[in-house]
Amino acid sequence: MTVELRHLRAFLAISATGAITRAAAELHVTQPALSRTLRQLEEHLGVRLVDRSTHHLSLTPAGQAFESRAAAAVAAVDDVLDPSRAGTWPLRLGHAWSALGVHTTTLLRRWKQEHPRTPLELLRVDERDAGLARGAVDIAIVRGPADLSGVRSVPLLVEQRVAAVPTDSPLASQAQLTLADLASSPIAVNRIAGITTPDLWPASSTPANTVIVTNTDDWLATIIAGRAIGLTVTATSVMYSHPAVTYVPVLDAPEVIVHLAWQQPPTHPAVPELVALAQSITALP
Repeated sequence: MTVELRHLRAFLAISATGAITRAAAELHVTQPALSRTLRQLEEHLGVRLVDRSTHHLSLTPAGQAFESRAAAAVAAVDDVLDPSRAGTWPLRLGHAWSALGVHTTTLLRRWKQEHPRTPLELLRVDERDAGLARGAVDIAIVRGPADLSGVRSVPLLVEQRVAAVPTDSPLASQAQLTLADLASSPIAVNRIAGITTPDLWPASSTPANTVIVTNTDDWLATIIAGRAIGLTVTATSVMYSHPAVTYVPVLDAPEVIVHLAWQQPPTHPAVPELVALAQSITALP
């Protein structure tokens, strides 16, 4: 049997919904037809992808390993067949937030000047790896560890941590702060793509409360509204400046290493050129 794109879409729909019935409705096929498609895929691969022993379906270990590969394959095909991209092959650079901060404009303009035939698309994807693992982007700016399976990465620069506090807060008038200074306030935590967690604080001064958000826009809105304060990096003060928010250095918070990460082998032939350009601009020793 030849595996077709519909087999991958069927598997991904089942994984996303956790039920054959809901996946079938989403794909506009009958439940028996979808079950048959899944069974064909499993027979071709020689492994069980979905555990059907409970009412709510779950992926087997083999299914979990296959999911990111299937998602990347579907994303690649969708990208190739996108009519709006006909005649061009854009290089997709992902970031979860703040891109490269002060270096962002330089990178985009230098790339356009030096590689006019290859558009560079800067895409914000609210995921820890900026969509790299599932093929949404060709290369990604990743803050913190970039130890992803099948991915190569290089460090670009080191960023200092800063507190994002409402401008009318007493903390905003300080020249510098410590983690202990922030612990008495609610901390805005982006659990989807952020790198700030209560674990950054010493056990003796763990934040009393957190406000959970799922993207940078909501993170910023929460701080503007005075519901919480944030702990972020210097790039955020460049990319998300706002008159109602003041950014103050936090002396004892750990630095953050910013990486460029890409699938190996690269999904776009221009990836090495972008890596070289980013390294020359950021000039990390």
